[in-house]
Amino acid sequence: MTSVTPVPPSPTLVALREPAALRLSALLAYGLFGLPLALVALPIYVYVPQFYAERFGLSLTMIGTALLLARVFDAFIDPAFGLWIDRSNGRLGYPRFILLALPPLVIGFIALFHPPAVVAGQPFAWFLASLLLVYVGFSLAMIAHQSWGAALTQARGERARLTATREGCGLLGVVIAAALPSVAGIGWLSAVFVAMLVMAAALLLAAAPRPASTVLADVSPTGGQATLARLKEPFRNRRFRWLFAVFVVNGIAAAIPATLFLFFAKDGLQLERYAGLFLVLYFSAAAVSLPLWVALARRRGEASAWLISMLLAIAAFIWVYDLPAGAAIGFGAVCVMSGFALGADLALPPALLAAVIARAGHSGAREGAYFGAWSWATKMNLALAAGVALPLLEHLGYVPGTVDADGTQALRVAYALLPCALKLLSASLLWRAPLDDL
Repeated sequence: MTSVTPVPPSPTLVALREPAALRLSALLAYGLFGLPLALVALPIYVYVPQFYAERFGLSLTMIGTALLLARVFDAFIDPAFGLWIDRSNGRLGYPRFILLALPPLVIGFIALFHPPAVVAGQPFAWFLASLLLVYVGFSLAMIAHQSWGAALTQARGERARLTATREGCGLLGVVIAAALPSVAGIGWLSAVFVAMLVMAAALLLAAAPRPASTVLADVSPTGGQATLARLKEPFRNRRFRWLFAVFVVNGIAAAIPATLFLFFAKDGLQLERYAGLFLVLYFSAAAVSLPLWVALARRRGEASAWLISMLLAIAAFIWVYDLPAGAAIGFGAVCVMSGFALGADLALPPALLAAVIARAGHSGAREGAYFGAWSWATKMNLALAAGVALPLLEHLGYVPGTVDADGTQALRVAYALLPCALKLLSASLLWRAPLDDL
């Protein structure tokens, strides 16, 4: 990987005083909020397509269209949320945005998974409206939470430790979301989500550490041109452009199998009854791996550790293509190995982003803009995975719930080979990226 001359801090920003190492209690008070956010994320990304396909008979094309429209809308409000947080943080602070996010998050989630009987005639409209509402709450909460964390510390060891704590709590939420519907149903998942959201938000607002200082000293003009300039500001940072490109390609590689997982487990492997167990194995392995990736990042840097994880993910996942129907042990092993690599995908990119923000001199003042663009990329990855992969599979002859040779072959290529090719491309970009000196 190449290196570049460090970018000097912006003269309009006051330097942050680097805090001491965060105590475990402080890390948990901040990070636990990632658990209820994960309870939202996994069901939407994994369960929703099959839920509306089987309960309301929506075609894959209609489901993919709704997900594409909602995620594109969601993606384009993320930068606006980021700018709003940056401009208002001196007056409102991150906690206020967390509170504003809670009502649409709760109402949208319940509406999405508990539609009343009267919507049976118009399931597409209800599906799309519920998605839009839950995405508004989720996006605002996530951007505020991640920006809060990036403003807490820029120390190389601490930033990975902080993000690993947050993502570890998120993985616990993912495991709960993966296991609970199979055991107790979606109704219990909704109840657990609301309870955990209230508890984690209360702990976050009452006990989480605040940034060392509020450093926004922005005297730039307001208006349309100023807003556009703020949106573009992260992309003037060469390191961010490289990191963003790696993150986008890697994110698409992860979003495609996430979108197709239940279809592949049911029709590709004929192991639908074990789908929850496979998800638990996958995300549990990711949780177990987090301390190891943090230790490797502290020793070799986040970029090098992330590159190693990408190569591991390819080596582990490529075998899925040849797995025969009924290969529960083989697919379980793949889930464990690829889940181990997932831990790096969760913990290291946000830590690298915090380092990029700090190197640009934007710590404590521009996190919202950076994480707004970051969240935009995440949503667009998922939008493309759903809006392109699902209709394409339908065009190639795959019909959910059927076992057809041509359709199953298309499903295997889309689920296994395409993500590995994209992951290899992201690894090559990361190898060239100027991120090894952060």
